[in-house]
Amino acid sequence: MSVIGVFARTKDGGWTGTIRTLLVNVQVKFVPNDNQPSEAAPAYRIFAGRCEIGAAWCRQSAGAQPREYLSVRLTDPTLSAPISAALFAVDGREEAHLVWDEKR
Repeated sequence: MSVIGVFARTKDGGWTGTIRTLLVNVQVKFVPNDNQPSEAAPAYRIFAGRCEIGAAWCRQSAGAQPREYLSVRLTDPTLSAPISAALFAVDGREEAHLVWDEKR
C-alpha cells in the first residue's frame, strides 16, 4: 500500500489535501454530500478545483478493532481506469492519509 495523499479536516466536515503520484500533483477537496438521494449515494463528492473527480463512501473495516474509513473512487479522462483508494484518519490528529493498494 502507498500513501498518495495527506489531508486535513475542514470546517464543513470535509477534507482538503494533495494527491501526489509520479504523474499527479493536485489539490483536492472532499465535500460532504448533504443531498444524498439514497443510502447508497456517496457521503462525499471529490473535487479538483471546480471539476468533480470522484466520490467517497463511509465504510468500517472488519476485525477485532473495527476502524472507520472512506472508500474512495477517483476518475479522470486521463486515467486508463478509475483509481480505488481509502482515506484513513490518523489517530489523535485532524489528519488523514489517502492510501492506494495496487492489488484492488
